[in-house]
Amino acid sequence: MKRHPSLIPLSHDHQRSLALAVMIDRRSKPDEELARKAQAMWRDELQPHFAIEERDVFPLARGQEELTARLVAEHRELERLALAVGQGEDLRAELEAFGRRLSEHIRTEERRLFEAMQGALDDQAMAEMGRKVAAAHRPPTCDLT
Repeated sequence: MKRHPSLIPLSHDHQRSLALAVMIDRRSKPDEELARKAQAMWRDELQPHFAIEERDVFPLARGQEELTARLVAEHRELERLALAVGQGEDLRAELEAFGRRLSEHIRTEERRLFEAMQGALDDQAMAEMGRKVAAAHRPPTCDLT
């Protein structure tokens, strides 16, 4: 299903986050630079993104309360994993856990939640959500090259 314009800024964030997850997965030897990128993306992009979803998107997902509760719990888990990157003795394991969980989470939001919302909400509700998302959304700041 084509993504509704109201959700496009969040889907673009998801694409960037998936790019980070792929970088983590494909890096043969995770290093401090990749850890810094993951931490910067967490701090500057993912935290604000999660706040927008929890405040402006999830409450509108009527009939999806079990899924949105799970997604909020995953946000907290991703926070814990992001903050653990570089704090232990196994940087590779820390990054891989964060990247794998981030990828799984994004795919659930895109494939299940966003699809369900697009099918259930009328144009007025989607437009109102889109206005809220657009007002709060920030352009990406993290360098993923």
